[in-house]
This record gives sequence, structure tokens and C-alpha cells, in this order.
Amino acid sequence: MTTKAVAKILANYESDNPGVKANLYRILSQGRLGGTGKLIILPVDQGFEHGPARSFAVNPDAYDPHYHYQLAIDAGLSAYAAPLGMLEAGADKFAGQIPTILKVNSSNSWGTAANQAVTGSVADALRLGCSAIGFTIYPGSDDVFEMIEEIRELREEAASVGIATVIWSYPRGGKLPKSGELALDVGAYAAHIASLIGAHIVKVKLPSAHIEQEEAKAAYAGQDWSDQADRVKHVVQSCFAGRRIVVFSGGAAKGADAVYQDARDILAGGGNGSIIGRNTFQRPRAEALAMLDKLVKIYKGKE
Repeated sequence: MTTKAVAKILANYESDNPGVKANLYRILSQGRLGGTGKLIILPVDQGFEHGPARSFAVNPDAYDPHYHYQLAIDAGLSAYAAPLGMLEAGADKFAGQIPTILKVNSSNSWGTAANQAVTGSVADALRLGCSAIGFTIYPGSDDVFEMIEEIRELREEAASVGIATVIWSYPRGGKLPKSGELALDVGAYAAHIASLIGAHIVKVKLPSAHIEQEEAKAAYAGQDWSDQADRVKHVVQSCFAGRRIVVFSGGAAKGADAVYQDARDILAGGGNGSIIGRNTFQRPRAEALAMLDKLVKIYKGKE
């Protein structure tokens, strides 16, 4: 049964076909947050980005793709996102137990260009029963125009077979300095770009209070951006005044209290939830489950 919260979200996707809406419904209705309009997604693409040892050695059980499927299911999460090989390795055993998101492009830590290779297809997503494809763009990069053209084609193909699109929008490259990658104005711009190119779910990083673009400073002047919840609210506002689902990445491993505070601020700012990888799977399973349990309670307003 569709809840009012889910129905309100789905009503914002006015041009989408029943297949896409059905897959968004599956993600929004899965697990312990099902029906609330809030999400927690487990992403495990760090092996591609950082290498297996940096990603999994701290918790060797995490070398096994089945571990991540089972963690997401046992924690009652909304979806599990991973590259092609990770999903294929558990696709049969865990079929239908949790919505999956096929990450269809990836980078590695040796490359110098702010770009990613296309590593999966819509056909793969359809074959594996995925609810969505995931794709990273790097606003600011000289290669972002090519990346946007790639996801335009992939999104069109995915929508034609009823599969939703999640866009990771991470500013970097070009004239953007490292110090500006997490700036509030830059993050809001990146989220808006993801919305403009057709993301059904926008994934961005939590922004700092820094304003990077000289031309944007006047628009932000006279406002206090020290409260992270207010910064989240602005990012959500930048995604069509909240008409798109917006989730925030967990980022690098950090203390549990910081993870919980991030979730409280996302909730207070009107964000739809967290897409949190290293901060969970790099902990022992019992600790990860306890952390995810508390995050669920936070998003339910019980912590």
C-alpha cells in the first residue's frame, strides 16, 4: 500500500512511465524505512575507486560480495549499489531480496583525469533485475560534457525499459580548486546539474559553509550558513525545490557520533537520507548493524 509520503514523492516525477515509478516505489518501500520517504542505501564501489586493500582489509569479510548483500538485507536498508562484478557475484542468491543499483561507470586511484570509464550497461541492469543505474559526473572537469552526454544516452535507454537513474554529482577538476569541492555554492550547483540532466535520485556530498565562486558570493551574503541542516536545506532547494530525491554520501570513515549528527542534519534539512558505504562496511558486522539500526531510528525521528 502506497503511503502519503511515497505518493507525494512519486507525484513529482510527472513525465516518467509506470516502470520507472514502480522501481522508485520499490526503493522507497523497501526495508525498515519503507513508506517514510527516507532512504539508506549501501554503496560498495570503493574497490574500483581506491583498491581492495584500502577498502576491505580493515574488515576482511567485506572482500566477499555476498557480505554486502547480506548486510544491506539484514540492516533493513532501501537498496544496495555496486559495480557489475559485485552485483553479478550475488545476483542469483539474493534475487528479489533488496532493490539493486548498478553503478555503470567507475574510476581508479591511478588516473589523473577527472573522468570515469563506462563499465556496465542498461542491458546488464535489466538482466540483473536492478531498480536503477548509477552514474558519476564531475562538474568542473573538462571531461564533464562527455560524461553528461554518456548519461543522457544511458538514462534515456534505462527509462525506456522502466529503470530509474541515480546520479553521483561530485564537483572536481578544471578550474575548481580542491578547497572548493565541498563549498556550499558548488555543491548546490552540482546537485542542480544532476537534476537538470534527469536524475531520479541525486547523490551529493554534504557541503561546507565555504562559498567558492566569486560571482555567487552576493547571492549568499547576509546569511549564516554555519548550521549543516541549513546547508542541506539549500541543496534540497536546488533540486527543483525538493521535487527530486536527494541523498547524501557518508564520505570517508569517521567517528560514529559524526555519522549520527550528519543524519540528524540531513533529516532536519529535508534530505531524503544517506548513501553510506565505508562508514558501515569497514566496521565489524555487529558494529555496522548497530550503526545502521541507529541511523534508521534517526530517520524515523526516534533518536
